[in-house]
Amino acid sequence: MSDVSLLPGTLAVRNLFEDLLGREVTVSPGEPISADEVATSTVALFTDPTQNLFAVLGMDLKLSANAGAALGLLPAGAAEDSIDEKQLFPNLAENVGELCNVLTSLLNREGSPHIKLHQVVYPGDPLPADARAHLMALGRRVDLLVEVNRYGKGKFSLSLAP
Repeated sequence: MSDVSLLPGTLAVRNLFEDLLGREVTVSPGEPISADEVATSTVALFTDPTQNLFAVLGMDLKLSANAGAALGLLPAGAAEDSIDEKQLFPNLAENVGELCNVLTSLLNREGSPHIKLHQVVYPGDPLPADARAHLMALGRRVDLLVEVNRYGKGKFSLSLAP
């Protein structure tokens, strides 16, 4: 069963982003991804060992593009172009998919069931209705503003399923 104590803190999120991207990252409390932003967000679905939805993570287009470019060691302009065109370019999407896989470690705790990445839904792809509902739900969630040094910032929303 999900528990609010499984939500990662800002320090854990920052450390994971910094370790993975190899650059300074600033994480602060933020606003949830809005209903209008969901269509252009990268959404990761995480499941428990029985294949039940455990958590839904959303990164808006800005964070997806900036983190994807930083992970791929691409110039900040690649992220800016993606944001300007309101689409996540395939090379950035591939990097964000890898990032989502690594972000699974934020949900796994010793002595708890093993959580794994089930699916990544990229901007423009159809999002399962239950995933959208969980991402938008109030309650057991963390909403952060993540800024990748020299790239930019964006929204990070993680919501635990009931």
